[in-house]
Amino acid sequence: MSIVLGVCQMLLGIGVSLWNYLEKPTGPQSSERDMLSIVCEFVPRFLFLTCTFGYLAILILVKWFSGSKADLYLLMINMFLSPGAMECGKNCETSDPLYGLGGLAGFLVFVAFCCVPWMLLPKPFILKKRHAKKSGGEAYDVLSGDDEDLMDYNGTDVSQSAGHEGGHEEFDFGEEMVHNMIHTIEFVLGAVSNTASYLRLWALSLAHSQLSSVFYEKCFVSALESGSAVAIVIGFYIWALATFGVLMIMESLSAFLHALRLHWVEYQNKFYQGDGYQFEPFTFTNIKMD
Repeated sequence: MSIVLGVCQMLLGIGVSLWNYLEKPTGPQSSERDMLSIVCEFVPRFLFLTCTFGYLAILILVKWFSGSKADLYLLMINMFLSPGAMECGKNCETSDPLYGLGGLAGFLVFVAFCCVPWMLLPKPFILKKRHAKKSGGEAYDVLSGDDEDLMDYNGTDVSQSAGHEGGHEEFDFGEEMVHNMIHTIEFVLGAVSNTASYLRLWALSLAHSQLSSVFYEKCFVSALESGSAVAIVIGFYIWALATFGVLMIMESLSAFLHALRLHWVEYQNKFYQGDGYQFEPFTFTNIKMD
């Protein structure tokens, strides 16, 4: 259940990122840039997570509702190491609903691997082409104007001022490629680590339940076997306090902290960047007089 809920929450986070891309910033090219982010970031990320751990979540649900005896560990291992393998465990028969999914698993792995270069390569090259086209068009507009049009009302050369302003928006292809590579690697590796993070709640609850059973056997059961009334009373209170401390305090605190981390890291890193905006203090020099 933790994996199913975790995959659903991460897919929801990727879906929220679509809303960020649809919220267009001001600018004439905003719609094109947003569509580029949707095609080169949202779509491959959604497909990658769906084809890998979304497939695992579906297998878990099918096994629950159909009573399948398939080994999900073997299915996921064969999915990546032996694509096309049909076996699903020792107790899995040919009539099992999860038998013979090797072809589907191989196709999903192929789609997932195709999503990696899809996230990495197209966007920097498209941005480079757009910048080159935009820079060439602006230069042509300046050179094709009349000499009088090249001077503004203050006598400043428009071509020089445009060149200086354009220098602040210089496109660095290497920086864009490195930035895109970092985000791609972070998402691919994070898909594995984030899914495993959702298992912490299950692992901690299992560990605490085992610890409470140890307290019960060593404190209360041992006191009952001794036959002493004093030992039974003391053993009961020790077991009750230890169980309350483990299950009610430690379990609640760990569940709260890990749920907070899962919302902050595993969920929000799918759409929240936290870059902010550059602070621009108010100055009268930035006000353009008519």
